This record gives sequence, structure tokens and C-alpha cells, in this order.
Amino acid sequence: MAAQAETTQVELESLGLESLEKLRNLETRLAALGSLMVAYSGGVDSAFLAAAAHRVLGGRMLAVLADSPSLARRDMEQAVAFAHSLSMPLRVIATGELDRPEYARNDANRCFHCKDELFQTMEALGAKLGFERIAYGMNADDTRDFRPGQRAAEQHAVLAPLADAGLTKVEVRALARAAGYPVWDRPAAPCLSSRVEYGRMVTREVLEQVEMSEDSLRQLGFRELRVRHHGELARVEIARDELPRALAMEMLDAITAALKRAGFKYVTLDCTGFRSGSMNAILPADVLARRGA
Repeated sequence: MAAQAETTQVELESLGLESLEKLRNLETRLAALGSLMVAYSGGVDSAFLAAAAHRVLGGRMLAVLADSPSLARRDMEQAVAFAHSLSMPLRVIATGELDRPEYARNDANRCFHCKDELFQTMEALGAKLGFERIAYGMNADDTRDFRPGQRAAEQHAVLAPLADAGLTKVEVRALARAAGYPVWDRPAAPCLSSRVEYGRMVTREVLEQVEMSEDSLRQLGFRELRVRHHGELARVEIARDELPRALAMEMLDAITAALKRAGFKYVTLDCTGFRSGSMNAILPADVLARRGA
């Protein structure tokens, strides 16, 4: 254990003064809160934030994991495992965003309604348990993206300590790696609903179809991917460094067979490769210009 702590300290020192100063800034901000609930998904940002809050606040923090059909079972299991590995206080709550018509209709504001449901549920939990403040894992880079959930966070006065400390995605990953957290290089894993084309109703069946398809591709050995749901057609995005293996005829046949078993009639491989938020490409410029609005 002492050797591991020594190694971690050496790795932290190698990160550079700017990153270390941002880390100290984050820890100071967290300590000043007294107690905190963290909206926790198991992704690197929320996991690093939750771990930092646990290190600073101990039992006066609570990681809150929202369980709903839009959370892949694989992601939930990984999130629970990471929290348990740190003996971090964790509460799994059920959220009902899928029961909201404004969420299920799947327009450009879907993420707002998701986060609104999450933060309302967390506020009710906090009132019972004595937690007054809520935080989520927005980093400094996220402020430049189209993320309607940020508006929900603002309306519920939810804190964004990573962004406030100026920590970027690259810095969060580097700090998580230095701390020895296995999530440091985990690919981004937004909710399953983000795979469904805008305007197509989000249902349990649609989400199960996406989850089954992506699980099948991981079983074929692919790591960074998305299966975009366009009705009867599945549009597969695979990271460009993995595309050569996907383009072999035998692998194309295996991908097609797997996704047809999941219920798709047609399967297409996107030659551009994986890119986060590709569904937003169809949104009007004035919508994208609103960023978090």
C-alpha cells in the first residue's frame, strides 16, 4: 500500500503545476461545501469527482446513481464496482424520465428533461438525508458543447466543481490515471437514448435493441463504438483505429448478423467512424448555438 501511495505521488508530480493547482482548487471547493451529493454515472468525470469528494468529505458525501432503462446494465455494473472499490457511499435510485412524454418524444431538449428528472429526484433524496448541495461531472470542455442538461443543472442550482476548477477532460483523465482509478481511459458512455435519432420515440424496446447491439459488437472485440438507431436501420460507428478490422468481409458479416439478431432489418457501417454527438449534426445551427440552453 505504501509503495502504491509513493507511485501515485510521483505520477501526480509529473502532471505539471497547472493541473496540480487545479486539483488543489477542486479539493478546496469541495471541502468548503461541508457535505455533498454527486450525480454519479461511472464515467470518468463523475467517477473522479465522486472519488475526490469522498477523499475530502468522507462519509459526508454520497454518490447517487440513477437506474433507468437508458442506463446500460454494463455501465451500471462498472459504476457500482468502482464505488465499492473505494468504499464510497453509494445510493442507487430509480428515475422515471422515460415516463415523461416530453422526454420520450426525443426532440433536441431530451437531455434537459432527463437531467431535470434526475435533479428533482436527488433533491427529494437530499431533503430526507440532510444533503443541501448537489454536484455533477461537467468539465471545462463541456461548456463548449451542445448540452441541454446544463440548463437543468442551472435551474436546480447544481454545482459543477470540475468546470469551476478549470479541469479539462484530458486533465481529468490524467489525474484519474495518476490516482490509479481504472476508469481513467474508459470510453465516453452517454445514455442509450443518445443513440436514437431525434424525433423517434424513445421506448424500452428501442433502448434494449441498442444495448443488445452494442454488447454484441463488444463481444466481437470492438472497444469504442455506437449503434445509432434509425428505425429499421442501424448505423454503426466504430473508432477509426478499429475500422480496418471491421472492414474485413468476415467481420462485416458478423456485425450484420449480430445486429439483425437484435431486430434491425438493415445495417450500415459509417465510414467516418465514431464521433461523439453525431446525432446533433442534423440540428439547426440556431439550436446548436444555444450550447447549454
